[in-house]
Amino acid sequence: MIKTIKTFFFVLCTIVIITASCKESGSEISSDAFQKPNVIFIMTDDQGYGDVGFHGNTIIKTPHIDALAARSTELTNFHVGTTCTPSRAGLLTGRNSNRNNTWHTIGGCSILNKEEQTISEVFQDNGYNTVMFGKWHLGDNYPYRPQDRGFKDALYHGGGGIGQTPDYWNNDYFDDTYFRNGVPEKFEGYCTDVWFKETVKYIEDQKDTPFFAYLALNAPHGPFNVPQEYLEMYADADLNEKQKRFYGMISNIDDNIGKLMEYLESSGKLENTILIFTTDNGTAAGIGKKNGTVTGYNANLKGTKSSPYDGGHRVPFLIHWPKGNITADKLKQSNDLVSHVDMLPTLAKLCGMDFTPKNELDGADVSKVFYLNKKLEDRMLVVDTQRLQWPVKDRNSCVMQGQWRLVNGNELYNMDTDFGQAEDLSSKFPERVKNMQAFYEDWWISTEKDMHYASIPLNTPNNENVLLTIHDLHSEDPIPWNQNLIRKGKMKPKGYYLVHVEEEGLYQFNLSRYPTESNLKINDNTNPIPSTSNKDGLSAGVGIEIVSASIRIGDNKKKIDTDGNRTYVQFQQYLKKGSYNLSASFITEDNVQFPAYYLSIVKK
Repeated sequence: MIKTIKTFFFVLCTIVIITASCKESGSEISSDAFQKPNVIFIMTDDQGYGDVGFHGNTIIKTPHIDALAARSTELTNFHVGTTCTPSRAGLLTGRNSNRNNTWHTIGGCSILNKEEQTISEVFQDNGYNTVMFGKWHLGDNYPYRPQDRGFKDALYHGGGGIGQTPDYWNNDYFDDTYFRNGVPEKFEGYCTDVWFKETVKYIEDQKDTPFFAYLALNAPHGPFNVPQEYLEMYADADLNEKQKRFYGMISNIDDNIGKLMEYLESSGKLENTILIFTTDNGTAAGIGKKNGTVTGYNANLKGTKSSPYDGGHRVPFLIHWPKGNITADKLKQSNDLVSHVDMLPTLAKLCGMDFTPKNELDGADVSKVFYLNKKLEDRMLVVDTQRLQWPVKDRNSCVMQGQWRLVNGNELYNMDTDFGQAEDLSSKFPERVKNMQAFYEDWWISTEKDMHYASIPLNTPNNENVLLTIHDLHSEDPIPWNQNLIRKGKMKPKGYYLVHVEEEGLYQFNLSRYPTESNLKINDNTNPIPSTSNKDGLSAGVGIEIVSASIRIGDNKKKIDTDGNRTYVQFQQYLKKGSYNLSASFITEDNVQFPAYYLSIVKK
């Protein structure tokens, strides 16, 4: 009996020693007594690979992000989409944007299809509290809003940026009105400061339940509006005026990250929080010109936002999780190929969640890449830029395999030896080109079968008003996607909204020139808002004189005589269940059709 007990304790001690040794060596966290970590995922907007100090930018001031980099594991070969909506959709679903109606940023093609499974839904299904702050850009209508897609709480602006068409009227980054779970709420302060303050408030309220916080910033996306003190930080920098604002916006983000880190440490939450910092595409304004000379820094990458070259989609990526042994002390960097579409399966694995994807993923669990002596299997990934009403094969494509890039189907580059993608090696490696082309062909066939538009329901829970804005009009014409263009009133795109009626009945349609909260009439002119050194102004609002209005729903068309001395023109139409193409216009005295920029709908 004594011998048996001694043997038992010897085995037990051996297990303890081995487990401790594994943890010291930086291997994966043990599953014993696993406590689900919190997750904070920070994604900035339009900040490129070179727009941080730790990548060699000597002008930009990002001391807190640099300090985070010094203690985090960095993925140096991390890629996203080349513009905002594709990146955010890929992150949330693990699927490329061409699969889920997010291949554009406007025109009805930035609405994440409702059958998509989101990372927030997966976290929520596994017992997490979920929240998002900032920029959504995946649909402004039910059931496409963040609170409809797995986020228990959400605070966000409309459209793809503050001041865009679906956003609250006259928002300008300062003292704006944002939407909390769909309800307008007025805030004081600069937008980035608001997002971070609300994040800290939220975390303070979380007790025993783990949380997933998606901090999706709109900065440093244009308009480049920035607090004066951050603009002054770059007063003497060798940058043009737009770049100074852009850099100032990033330094403001940096200060907020510093405050967040300080809070997480002081509260004791940092130890078991997976903190990720990344961005959504290549730089928008990090490279510019001043007096004919190129200014700024892009880490020697070729291309910027929207480009299929690495400057369009290679971005910074930092991850820090002390309790999970993911820190710079354990592994400083990995140069394995990783993408935004890998985040859903990877975080599910790291957080010990039960995850079976509902749809075919383009991403994979790459969690082992964060640990010593762990390499990913060789694979290929695709990124492209469409920005059309319907995706086009071979358009602005990049096939990636390790350090190899096949750009536009025929240009081959090795990033190990040619970081700036100056030498096309396609003629020297024809077999590699052929293999990568074949992968793209198979990927396109797989993707194409998933392509379809999202339909906006005219029915909502509680029978709320449905607001359609010109931002989501399916059209081949230029669309007034921001409020400055709305004010100018020059664009007259022809197109339609794809809508769906789930409840047969009588519907009321209010056609407006301006949004409801503006209280402006169709023929109202408004004064311009002047620019300042740190903030763009807005053009004068130009009203229109109309003599009639019309609406077409499927095959039914109605027209009434009216004038512009009202805030909206009203129609009613009885609709049966089904999908419809919907369009609405004002008609001027010289018979010019002017689309209703805003269209409010409710079932009577």
